[in-house]
Amino acid sequence: MKLARFVVAGMAMALTISACGGGGGSQTGTSSTSSAGGLEKTQLLVGVVPVPSSAPLFIAEKRGFFKEEGLTVKTEIIQAPQAVMPKILNGSMDAFLTSYVSLMAINDSGAAKLKLFQHSQEAAPNVAGVVVAKGSPIKAPADLKGKTIAVNVLKALGQTLTNAHLQEAGLKPEDVKYVPVQFADQISALGSGQVDAAWLVEPFLTAAKKGGATQIIDTTDGVTAGVPIDGWGVTEDWLAKNPKTAAAFHRALAKAQQIAGSDRKAIDEVVPTYTQIPADAAAAMTLGKFSMEADKASVQKLADLLHGYGYLKAKVDVAQLFAPVSG
Repeated sequence: MKLARFVVAGMAMALTISACGGGGGSQTGTSSTSSAGGLEKTQLLVGVVPVPSSAPLFIAEKRGFFKEEGLTVKTEIIQAPQAVMPKILNGSMDAFLTSYVSLMAINDSGAAKLKLFQHSQEAAPNVAGVVVAKGSPIKAPADLKGKTIAVNVLKALGQTLTNAHLQEAGLKPEDVKYVPVQFADQISALGSGQVDAAWLVEPFLTAAKKGGATQIIDTTDGVTAGVPIDGWGVTEDWLAKNPKTAAAFHRALAKAQQIAGSDRKAIDEVVPTYTQIPADAAAAMTLGKFSMEADKASVQKLADLLHGYGYLKAKVDVAQLFAPVSG
């Protein structure tokens, strides 16, 4: 279990896919306005989550892409956008990493009008799954009937994906009991018998398997293959007020996103600089896919699942989630 001790609690998708969360700060910067180069703003504060999905921003910074666009980007560590909504709403935080679940949940609540500015990562096989303890009599999804499953946050991505696989196995969501347990504590909860199964993400999934746990569901494959994980969010108001800055920021991010999608080493180089994940663990993690754009059909499928399970009040037209960015 050495791997789990090194990573920040709730790391990997845990921090971005939850529909709620708390946040802490570091490397904060104050936004300012400037007409230099025609940009509405040249100094940006961006909320980043200490997970692999934030890597493109740090690649852009390391390779000077922001500087080329006349931008100075400061970062603040967050756990989810809900925790920093005051900064997002008053414009002191310009952009932020957000899960698709969080973005849709915030919009559904009416707290803000957010747009997905640039896609970051979608799932790949074995990025997240349901595991049981070594020697458990539970061998298949159907065996989970009447059992307790740990998820990092209730009514968020983990529960949604697991429900889809349970239904495929002939079970109903209410046939199991979900309990919230932080990812950092799930392996011990599983080992002590506190829960019968646990939904884990990387790098905790790898750590659990090394400790003898057995994966019985790959929740990022099969009926939920390619599920969108997260991307960079902004408010509609920020986009309207800063169109030239938005275009410049997007060009830099998109250039880095392309590198992240084609060069695994570029990700491995930056992840240890803004997370508690050591270099060897970063290189060993199973990552999702860093594509340039999210598959709209997959986003709609996720939105429909969230609404179908009652986690969102209103149906979502995913075409309205994405920011129109020029330049």
